[in-house]
Amino acid sequence: MTTPDVARSDGPCVTIRCQDNPAIGVEFSDRFGFDQDSVHYAVELRAPGLTARVDEVVARIWDSDLYAFLEELAADYRGWHGERTWHNNDRDLTVSAVFRSGGHVGLTWTARPWPEAQAGWSASVTTWSEAGEQLASLAADIRRFLTGGPRWPAGC
Repeated sequence: MTTPDVARSDGPCVTIRCQDNPAIGVEFSDRFGFDQDSVHYAVELRAPGLTARVDEVVARIWDSDLYAFLEELAADYRGWHGERTWHNNDRDLTVSAVFRSGGHVGLTWTARPWPEAQAGWSASVTTWSEAGEQLASLAADIRRFLTGGPRWPAGC
């Protein structure tokens, strides 16, 4: 389940909540760009007892886009075997997807700032959604967020 909204910083954001446990979620917010080759944004992971945030994830135009990965998963709503994985070029955001019977997709979101640092950290949460329309809606929300689509109503 996604909630496209305007973030606390009055910019666009997308909140993804797990359908099995709404206390587990991911929020994309604070989008900005330095140039036409990239967009920067924050990702926050939440679960009971956990809040982890990476303030500057970068999506470059030559990266394999997150929304394209999500669109491919939505197109395969009948399922697949094994795990599919996407990561941005800097590898500070990774998303792994698995399909489970009943038409549900588990997305494991892993934030890992400074992945090359020896004393770094990482955090992960897994959100579950329906394989078809919910995943397609998530892909569309992420596409609008990353490409600077229309603003959404307040309440993120």
